[in-house]
Amino acid sequence: MTERPLDLDAVQAFVRIAELGSFTRAAEATQTTQSAVSLKLKRLEERLGCRLVERSPRYVELSARGAIFLEHARELLEAHDRAFSAFAGARQRLTIGISDHVAGPELPALIARMNAQDPQLLVEIRIGTSVDLLQGFDRREFDAVIVRLHAGRSDGEILTEENFGWYAAPSWQHRPGEPLPVATMPEPCGVRVIAGQLLDEAGIPWTEVFAGGGVAAVSAAVMAGLGVAALARRMLPFGAVDVGPRLGLPALPRLPIILHARVKDGRPRDALAALSAAFRSAVRD
Repeated sequence: MTERPLDLDAVQAFVRIAELGSFTRAAEATQTTQSAVSLKLKRLEERLGCRLVERSPRYVELSARGAIFLEHARELLEAHDRAFSAFAGARQRLTIGISDHVAGPELPALIARMNAQDPQLLVEIRIGTSVDLLQGFDRREFDAVIVRLHAGRSDGEILTEENFGWYAAPSWQHRPGEPLPVATMPEPCGVRVIAGQLLDEAGIPWTEVFAGGGVAAVSAAVMAGLGVAALARRMLPFGAVDVGPRLGLPALPRLPIILHARVKDGRPRDALAALSAAFRSAVRD
């Protein structure tokens, strides 16, 4: 008797759960509901005769058999994609802009997940400031952009929010009586504007000592001991410390990350949904 084949949708749901560590994120990535993802996993486990995922209220973890099956599941999906792509016609392109203040150390993993979602989709990613990327999006240079919230705009979808703080090198000390030395990105950086406004409202004298062309340059200035910078926690250089409480600096708000997209259907939409879900999973404090 011929064995009943595995359901590819269920296999894909399992891989997404394993990669994203969450049923909710897996549902977002596959454009379905959490209950549908749970049902697909249940049917796959019943088909294989073993539990693949250990569930708890706080985390999702693969079972021993689930960890073994994950590699085979990925190979199965890759073989399916190769077979399908042979008849899928010309490659489609998806052009995405990501703000320098948003593209953190997780970017290589996020790109890898997009490629795993659809290896035949040509993904082009450009890094820039939120303002420049939004202008390019409005000129239809991008299919989607992931940026910081920009004043004056209410469109877009909030992917997540993240914490910011005032960070400096471990050995850095503020000289009493002198303005607070601040390393920033140049205007029109929205984080720079918010940080400056909060310092002004708190009556804290400050001076700009470094303007870097990206978060990496600002982080380098911080670790070189030039001063402090308003940075997201996940973007921190190794060893940086939060000096805000010690210096009595104003608390920085949680800032949203916004997706603007004109992709509505097809393979680009599925890849963008996978990226959005992975981004929400990666940007967690």
